[in-house]
Amino acid sequence: MTEYESIAATDFKSDTVTTPTPSMLQAMLTATHGDDVYKEDKTTNDLQVRVAEMCGKPAGLFVVSGTMGNQICLRAHLHQPPYSILCDYRAHVYTHEAGGLATLSQAMVTPVHPRNEIYLTAEDVENYLILGDDIHTAPTRVISLENTLGGTIMPIEEIAKISSLARQHGIKMHLDGARLWNAAAETGIPLSEYGKHFDTMSLCISKGLGAPVGTVIVGEPDVIQTANWFRKQAGGGIRQAGLLAAAADVAITETFPKLKLTHEVTKKLASELEEMGLTFQIPVQTNFIFLDLMKAGIDPAVLVEEGNKLGITIAGARIAIHYQTSTAAIEKLKLAVKKSLEIAKQRHANGSNGVKKPQGSLAYAVYDKL
Repeated sequence: MTEYESIAATDFKSDTVTTPTPSMLQAMLTATHGDDVYKEDKTTNDLQVRVAEMCGKPAGLFVVSGTMGNQICLRAHLHQPPYSILCDYRAHVYTHEAGGLATLSQAMVTPVHPRNEIYLTAEDVENYLILGDDIHTAPTRVISLENTLGGTIMPIEEIAKISSLARQHGIKMHLDGARLWNAAAETGIPLSEYGKHFDTMSLCISKGLGAPVGTVIVGEPDVIQTANWFRKQAGGGIRQAGLLAAAADVAITETFPKLKLTHEVTKKLASELEEMGLTFQIPVQTNFIFLDLMKAGIDPAVLVEEGNKLGITIAGARIAIHYQTSTAAIEKLKLAVKKSLEIAKQRHANGSNGVKKPQGSLAYAVYDKL
């Protein structure tokens, strides 16, 4: 799927393993060397303007990671506790950011289970909003959505309904758009259309787009200025940021157009796995497959081991495809799954499938999304 072989070609654990391309590295050699803490770096400033304009927002800020982007955006919307943030119970901001909401924002979280088991609806959200001035509660001040989540796309129509509901109650809207690039590539909906419904958005450049480092957050100038303050406070002020911003800029130009093909490869693989008898925890819509290993009787440790034997890296139930995934690696993945199924069937024939969900493990979980 790429013109050169990356060390990520055989790694299925995440699209974060993507590596910088020769053109990204070349761009780093010609980047400007201004000090970004003082807003003096042209390469970084240009990147921030580019992403902000793509999202229909007036301001942007380059930060080192998606976690930092999410956390400082949410913190920038919050003022005096008590307050709460409403999100999907699987949301990265809640489950995979080291307790940042509690530590950095002192916020209660209202985790909501979508009744359709795929994405939150306006009805889900409305049922769990905390409104009014009851002193026993922590009122909802921000709704944080995620698109994509586990590779599934949140429909723009539902986002619009939730945003309208939030506006009625003066509640801010944040989007964890780490993989919004994938949603936009798959649906054809411009980033700016999504941007209409959110006060802030965080877009990773270092996942499926393949840049070595970086996320850009966007929003109104005042909230981005506040976020910049929190970025500095968290130790995220970058001096010669242009070296990183240059690679990120190339990643947007080169890789964004390739994401649709990545999705097609993923769906083809999913179809082939279905033919083997596998089922999935959630629909396969972009670049992730979540195998239902429990239903198949496959021990995730066995699948990991079979992958290792073939020289590929598998992280249990979650399979991530990216634009640097090689065709040969996908064939090996199918062999590893086939062998794991054979072992599962043999164990079942012997009277025990030997499969137990490991304590403290997310091996089977949809929200295993590091």
